[in-house]
Amino acid sequence: MSDDEIILRELSDDDLVEQMKDDLYDGMADEVLEGTKILLERGWDANQVLSDALVEGMRIVGVDFRDGILFVPEVLQCAHAMKGGMGILRPILSATENSAKIGKYVIGTVKGDIHDIGKNLVGMMLEGAGFEVIDIGINNPVENYLAAIDEHEPTVLGMSALLTTTMPYMGVVIEEFDKRGILKELPIMVGGAPLNQEFADAINATAYGRDAARSAELAKALVGRNH
Repeated sequence: MSDDEIILRELSDDDLVEQMKDDLYDGMADEVLEGTKILLERGWDANQVLSDALVEGMRIVGVDFRDGILFVPEVLQCAHAMKGGMGILRPILSATENSAKIGKYVIGTVKGDIHDIGKNLVGMMLEGAGFEVIDIGINNPVENYLAAIDEHEPTVLGMSALLTTTMPYMGVVIEEFDKRGILKELPIMVGGAPLNQEFADAINATAYGRDAARSAELAKALVGRNH
């Protein structure tokens, strides 16, 4: 142990929260996990640990990712570190009626497309922003999205595609939603490398997420608008 190694248990609550945000930014999963346990032992509410340490830490990560300071591998490390703390908090939060979750977000890659790195990154950023994320995976026909809407009653739904050949299927899904009156109630976000705002407008999507950080910001804005 080096002389200047930080002992988390010796820090005040405020200093511990700041250190946890630093540790999350550096992708230090064990330290974030330990910090989460310490705050709970000190009588912190799980919602407060989530919002003050983990969500705020991921917000900083998201800003630096958006600004090109952090890149995908580093953000994945940050998200992994956050998940350590979330593993402890999630059972407590789900048992608490007044959970801090700001909404449910169903996300999945469209039919014909098996790419999921971008989708997974968006899901992590959304979870870091305070959403309950339901990931329905890859290669989803419209029936899978409809089933997920029925089962989970999401606040927002997101579709991902990495191939120009699978992009048009997003329009097929949205057209079916429109026929069923779903578009009036549920914001639909689309994203993926080949997409742009023009395409999103053409298929009548509610919003286009240029990247993971922007997608999380947009989703929060959409939830605020709906409320």
